[in-house]
Amino acid sequence: MAVTNSVNNSFFESVLRNFDKAAKHTRFDKGILDQIKACNSILRVKFPVKIGDKIEVIEAYRVQHSHHKLPCKGGIRFSMEVDQEEVMALASLMTYKCAIVNVPFGGGKGGIKIDSKKYSAFELEKITRRYTSELCKKNFIGPGIDVPAPDYGTGAREMSWILDTYSSLNPNDVNSQACVTGKPISQGGVRGRTEATGLGVFFGVREACSFAEDMEKLGLSTGLAGKRVIVQGLGNVGYHAAMYFQEAGAKLVGLIEYDGAIYDENGLDLHAVQAHRQKSGGIVNYPGAISFADPSEGLEQPCDILIPAALESVIHKGNADRIQAKIVGEAANGPLTSEADDILNKKGVLIIPDIYLNAGGVTVSYFEWLKNLSHVRYGRLEKRFNENMYKEVVDIIESTTGKRVSDLERKTILRGPDEIDLVHSGLEDTMINAYREIRDIYVSQEGVEDLRTAAFVCAINKIGVAYEELGIFP
Repeated sequence: MAVTNSVNNSFFESVLRNFDKAAKHTRFDKGILDQIKACNSILRVKFPVKIGDKIEVIEAYRVQHSHHKLPCKGGIRFSMEVDQEEVMALASLMTYKCAIVNVPFGGGKGGIKIDSKKYSAFELEKITRRYTSELCKKNFIGPGIDVPAPDYGTGAREMSWILDTYSSLNPNDVNSQACVTGKPISQGGVRGRTEATGLGVFFGVREACSFAEDMEKLGLSTGLAGKRVIVQGLGNVGYHAAMYFQEAGAKLVGLIEYDGAIYDENGLDLHAVQAHRQKSGGIVNYPGAISFADPSEGLEQPCDILIPAALESVIHKGNADRIQAKIVGEAANGPLTSEADDILNKKGVLIIPDIYLNAGGVTVSYFEWLKNLSHVRYGRLEKRFNENMYKEVVDIIESTTGKRVSDLERKTILRGPDEIDLVHSGLEDTMINAYREIRDIYVSQEGVEDLRTAAFVCAINKIGVAYEELGIFP
């Protein structure tokens, strides 16, 4: 589901306001701050594609927000609501997001103004390939220049079309697989990319809930076990976040989709809800749960943690007062308006900002990019070595103690890491360390009143230092 252009404009303005608010708490002069805030390159193209018996002119964008580190990185979305303001806002958020999680990319974003549901797979392929050729002509794609990824309305299929088009136009580029991420595994994708953003949301919220001092202020205990969670959006991000919360012992009390919402204070089983959804075509009228025809009502039900994982600006000045959650984890881009931000902060709600919390996707995209550049699958060089080393340790323990480890224990201990284990481990470490950096600024720096401002301060500090060290400001 897309948003209106007026919302896109307010979204972009909201990003700028958040930047300006945080910039006051940094040491950089206006010139550097203006450079950090500015979009460096904006490509707007229109190209003809034959659809059926007619020629359609397609409008598309690619924005490179920052070149302080290369390549630029960011998704490509297919939506009728794509416009320059939205793409600029999302590209700037990518810059700050990458800085916060210490991924060495500049921010980028792309969009094609189409309703993908109206086109066949063959027609979408023609549009995607033509868009890619436009990017190649303008030098807006390449392993060291600009690396797209999936976003709203796109997935691994579209990324494989982009890769194939780029490779055919650059036959001598040995690193061509690294021109795009989010690819199928067979095309150089990385295991763990599908669930990466949702898993990153889980790791981020779990880390936030680990600080006793912060939880005490909210009247909550530490940890996720038993906490009541509402998730808005059962797409890729929301579904995986909900799944990991459920597996960690949290109680899913509410789920929200475009066609309505359901709530059960005793808890919902995610897999049973999905089965009901596939059978009936929606989540409403799930047995034993309260159903709401208006999805927004689901946001206002009692819970400890609310995860908006679908649309921009779903929490605004009109409903923020009715939000009962004590923690809001922004799994989507810009789910809170600036007015809602102010209202919830005054209520004492802990808001975990999007520019940190949904960085799991770009983090694992970074791992995929590195894999493509190294031409080696993660784990290939170490899995057997680790298993052999663990075996020697177990043998020593058994010979020293005279006791035998059970077959199940032996199998568990001797297992070396696969690619997905290493990817999940790297993502977990990234999200934990990044949250601690943000929280340190929030706790220790005077005048920083919320985690969003702290996250922007964290990003601006890292980008500002990078510009200084580039030596472009004499």
